[in-house]
Amino acid sequence: MKLLIPALAATALMLTACGDNSSDRGQVEGPVVSGSETPRNPAVDTGGGDTLTPGANSFTEAQARSAIEKQGYVVAGPLSQDAQGLWSASATKDGAEAVVSVDYKGVVSAAVPGR
Repeated sequence: MKLLIPALAATALMLTACGDNSSDRGQVEGPVVSGSETPRNPAVDTGGGDTLTPGANSFTEAQARSAIEKQGYVVAGPLSQDAQGLWSASATKDGAEAVVSVDYKGVVSAAVPGR
């Protein structure tokens, strides 16, 4: 009991010192975020288009094949993955042959053989 009263007094004093924070309803300050449209980290390439980006690819062969087929291509054989992580295969679309590749972001790009 002798320790309880000083402990309660110390707790009350600390709570009083903290003050009433219920009036702080304003916007929370945070870090400054760049408004630039250009990515600051070249590893985070947000540019669209048909440009393939090499990188560690976590797609399975079946997932890469599905990405190619969703673009309207018919894959003519097995897919192979190169040292840059790009999945590639021979495929046709609308009767035209092409070598189709998929990067780690799922971007599908086609190149006409011999060009």
